[in-house]
Amino acid sequence: MPHVEADLKLDFHDVLLRPKRSSLKSRAEVDLRRTFIFRNSKQTYTGIPIMVANMDTVGTFEMAKVMTKHAMFTAIQKHYSLEEWKLFAVDHPECLEHVAVSSGSGKDDLDRLTSILEAIPLIKYICLDVANGYSEHFVESVKTVHAKFPNHTIMAGNVVTGEMVEELILSGADIIKVGIGPGSVCTTRIKTGVGYPQLSAVIECADSAHGLKGHIISDGGCSCPGDVAKAFGAGADFVMLGGMFAGHDQCAGEVLEKNGKKMKLFYGMSSDTAMKKHVGGVAEYRASEGRTVEVPYRGDVETTILDILGGLRSTCTYVGAAKLKELSRRATFIRVTQQHSQVFS
Repeated sequence: MPHVEADLKLDFHDVLLRPKRSSLKSRAEVDLRRTFIFRNSKQTYTGIPIMVANMDTVGTFEMAKVMTKHAMFTAIQKHYSLEEWKLFAVDHPECLEHVAVSSGSGKDDLDRLTSILEAIPLIKYICLDVANGYSEHFVESVKTVHAKFPNHTIMAGNVVTGEMVEELILSGADIIKVGIGPGSVCTTRIKTGVGYPQLSAVIECADSAHGLKGHIISDGGCSCPGDVAKAFGAGADFVMLGGMFAGHDQCAGEVLEKNGKKMKLFYGMSSDTAMKKHVGGVAEYRASEGRTVEVPYRGDVETTILDILGGLRSTCTYVGAAKLKELSRRATFIRVTQQHSQVFS
């Protein structure tokens, strides 16, 4: 018999952060860097824990070069060749502390992952990424990769519930990607009816992960710097962004002219575009679960990075958090019926 959970689940647009007394004089005083020691790999990470998503158009080497300057992270898309990786490693060794090699869960994926990690030992992060992190096959693949690379930090997902977060951590993953359906070019919720409101998913999954000394990434659902702040306030250790980093010079693809406006393509990794490009098309047994959109061309990503970091520092001053680490402890969310006035939006 079907079961209905009636307790309320919330998305970023359902809440605002309540301001609190603060002793901070300026947002310049806020420290956005975090230091984590990972449960399974025993590695230490220090940096600003905002990540570029491992999507074709945004998870590029060019993006990683800029992100590294800000001590931010890039999950590199999985379709670069071994030769391209080697060239990148030789030309930009400073970036290798701030990138992850992305992989699926198939045998060819594991072979490719192994060849890259053996050729470039300075890479310490692996992003195991599938649409459905609930499959037994995926859990087994996490165990296999952890057994083969026990000193590498594994990000794995995507899931949205505490029990699956715990299972993946106990299987060898250190950082669990949380989010099913919230992404700007994801159509999983429309095609399948499956998903979970992102704010509640982050709150619940962070609680489960932190109980095991694991970590989570809030992956998807952020459309503005305020959403990034809400994700951290909800307990996310890292926040992964795709759409907010789309349309920049550092993204893959040509700048297109349309009705006198400059645009760039941005698409989900389960979209027709991605599957035609990488596997020759959408298999008969499945549906495309991603959109392809033209986003306005936005120039250098540096401007967007500063906008996001500035917004996050400002959030911390509003709630009295001198460090990003303190934000979730200082966060009180209030439910709202609208985010902002839309008269001129």
